[in-house]
Amino acid sequence: MAEENTNEKNVEEQKAPAAEATPAVEDAAAKDAAPASEDAPKAENAPAEDAKKAEDENAKPAQKKDIFAEILGEEDPDKVKVFKAKGNKNISKGIVTVAATFNNTIVSVTDDNGNVIGWSSAGKMGFKGSRKSTSYAGQVVSQDACRQAMGHGLKQAEIRVKGPGQGRDSAARAVQGVGINVTSIKDVTPVPHNGCRPKKARRV
Repeated sequence: MAEENTNEKNVEEQKAPAAEATPAVEDAAAKDAAPASEDAPKAENAPAEDAKKAEDENAKPAQKKDIFAEILGEEDPDKVKVFKAKGNKNISKGIVTVAATFNNTIVSVTDDNGNVIGWSSAGKMGFKGSRKSTSYAGQVVSQDACRQAMGHGLKQAEIRVKGPGQGRDSAARAVQGVGINVTSIKDVTPVPHNGCRPKKARRV
């Protein structure tokens, strides 16, 4: 009988640790489940956070574009900063003459009588060498000359284009982009009617 009682005690002691171990297992399972439940809301919020990041990334290039637009003068006509000239002549109507050669682009703005109220060239705007004849140089030159003229009150202009250079089209477009109302565009390139003897042909 004594041996049977000792065996029963040993069996109960072995069962007791097993019973004590079960709550620990349950706690571990609960802990494992808890982070999963905490991660669940994060997973739900993840798409919203990704959307916000995407919006921020999209907003940053837009700001850069606005900065470049201010530098290049491509902003809206209402936002163009025009400073009044000291000797303001109050000229509302004028003529924009674009002389575009193979090597340079020169833009001059005059009143109806031919008095110059604004001018610019590719060299004045910092272009050197072969860049002076590019279409981008023509755009920058035209914007600079037109802003000078707008300081004297210019609002309406006629464009006269002269020469075969690359900057002629971009310069004409830039006049309207700055905010001046363009009434007409004329090509006044001088064409000889069998006049002077032409220059000797280049040998390339």
